[in-house]
Amino acid sequence: MRIIVGITGASGSLYAYSLIRALHQLNVETFVIPTEMGRKVMKFECGIDVDTLKQYATVLDNNDLFSAVASGSVKTEGMVIVPCSMNSLGAIANGVGDTLMSRAASVVLKEQRKLIVVPREAPLHLIHLENMVKLSKSGAMIMPASPGFYHRPKEIWELVNFIVARILDAFDIDHSLLARWRETPITQ
Repeated sequence: MRIIVGITGASGSLYAYSLIRALHQLNVETFVIPTEMGRKVMKFECGIDVDTLKQYATVLDNNDLFSAVASGSVKTEGMVIVPCSMNSLGAIANGVGDTLMSRAASVVLKEQRKLIVVPREAPLHLIHLENMVKLSKSGAMIMPASPGFYHRPKEIWELVNFIVARILDAFDIDHSLLARWRETPITQ
């Protein structure tokens, strides 16, 4: 199993870091494409240099359009962009393939593989919403970074794992990151 993970400059890079580590632990081959701002935000928010991710995944250069994942002939289960900035979402929704991230997302869509975008923006204006509708109509799954609270989280990692678990579920990857609704008793 192979999955591409894009990391943009939107806030929420902890979601990406946690997902990449989970994929590694689950023995999923992972390609990571960070944007320049994605690198900067991860360093600022998490204190993590993107080079740290090399122990968990293959990190690709966003400017390298000769990368294997720029071609539909390379089989993957799909791609998740987490967090997904409105800039990257807009580029992908409008067919702009001038970076490896947007080209890989376009390839995933044209090959009818799974594309999940995890926007982390609020509030949203009409252009954001219209771009999300375009992507959804093209086959992408829009999964806002909006964790649930029915599992009664007490720590930040529990909120992060809620979203990571939903991403893994979308790819049908078995995991045990959190208790599912009504499968484990919730205490008060």
